[in-house]
Amino acid sequence: MAVEQPSWDRFDRRRRITRFVLLLAAAVSVIASWQFMDTGVVRPETIPREVGDLLTRMYPPDVAYTTRIVQPLIETVQIAALGTLGALVLAIPVALLAAENTTPNGATFWLGKLIVTVSRSVNTIIWALFFVVLFGSGPLAGAVAIVFRSVGFLGKLLGEEIEEIDFGQVEAVRASGASQAQVLLYGVLPQVKPALVGLSIYRWDINIRDSTVLGFVGAGGIGVELFRAVNAFAWQSVAMVLIVILGVVVVTESLSAYTRGLVR
Repeated sequence: MAVEQPSWDRFDRRRRITRFVLLLAAAVSVIASWQFMDTGVVRPETIPREVGDLLTRMYPPDVAYTTRIVQPLIETVQIAALGTLGALVLAIPVALLAAENTTPNGATFWLGKLIVTVSRSVNTIIWALFFVVLFGSGPLAGAVAIVFRSVGFLGKLLGEEIEEIDFGQVEAVRASGASQAQVLLYGVLPQVKPALVGLSIYRWDINIRDSTVLGFVGAGGIGVELFRAVNAFAWQSVAMVLIVILGVVVVTESLSAYTRGLVR
């Protein structure tokens, strides 16, 4: 059986001009943005020296500071876990509303899309600021912020998975006289369960990283200690906190990748 060889054609004149115009527009946008921001970097040659000076101040990391950040670190993991669990509970009905084949009508479909869009449009830090005002400083504000940020992510991706299911199985369950809840429980959820588990673990991994900076706005976790160390110019303590955060992120990312591999 002959293997079809790919053929390569040069861009014609019109496409070359279009590419040139797009590249030129991108370059002009970057230069104009740089000028508009007025960054004030007038001596870029000093940047390596400043970086070296900062690294010198951070070395060696303050190992004794580790005992002080254990509890905030545990709190960070708890914020991510509670936030992910709460988001998962809310994301399932949102995904059913946002999926074209399970939403009851057009109004509920757009309601689901609106929830997904609002959740994904606001950064976790902004959500945390909002809930710190409502609930006060502490891990509760951080966990609720994680919930509101994660619902859109899980709702969107889970909704897309629901739209891809075999609806014949759903109709078969419905034909047996099952109620609407039983149709969802036995016809829809079994088909998206692997995706649901994988997405939840992936979002938990993202939430671990998000939770490490929520303390900068008073929403608890290890970010509080990092903020205090930076304010006190305790660079060796800052280095220790960053090393611990890096270690946690590497561990959770490896665990997330391994677990998602099991459910594929």
